[in-house]
Amino acid sequence: LYYNPEVQKILAPVLYKFSDRVKYPRSYHLPWSPGLQNDDRVITDLSRLQNSEIVVTIKMDGENTSLYSDYMHARSLDYEHHPSRSMMKSIHGSLAHEIPKGWRLCGENMFAKHSIEYANLESYFLLFSIWNDQNQCLSWDETKEYASLFGLTTVPEIYRGPWDEKLLKNLHNETYSGDRCEGYVVRLAESFSYSDFRYCLAKFVKKNHVQSSEHW
Repeated sequence: LYYNPEVQKILAPVLYKFSDRVKYPRSYHLPWSPGLQNDDRVITDLSRLQNSEIVVTIKMDGENTSLYSDYMHARSLDYEHHPSRSMMKSIHGSLAHEIPKGWRLCGENMFAKHSIEYANLESYFLLFSIWNDQNQCLSWDETKEYASLFGLTTVPEIYRGPWDEKLLKNLHNETYSGDRCEGYVVRLAESFSYSDFRYCLAKFVKKNHVQSSEHW
């Protein structure tokens, strides 16, 4: 729907202001995810995931952040200063000139504690997707290749292969380097478009995971 002419017309004032900046889409819950909140949604069509190679990564409890060649933002396109984003600003400054125009690197800003305190982080920014200037999410292999070129760390991968619902349902006790984790994310290993996001990625969030709005 994003590229529908009528939708573009409605969004024109925002698109003009923010150029090629795009808000990261909402991630839907897997049907067996127990961490649903009131405004969360559940994926209703698993066919794309079930019929393709998938990658499962640990869901990190950080702040969703997008980096461009000339800008960075959290979920909101309006960037506001906050002490928890100081490290992210430094990381962005060191690689912004290497990001192709119209591309964005998306990942978790782990600098501040949210609901989980991590003792063994590999990096304060953990990359989980890269989008090109056609608003296409790169394949997982391409994402890891570019991560290496950018000197970035990707979110931890815990499974790759065919859809296996029994295996997925038994991943609820996964940890990250000995630290407890929020859950996991399932995505297609192959590339997919922004408009297909809701069919190509879904998440599992543990029961009673606290969704805190505080950074400290």
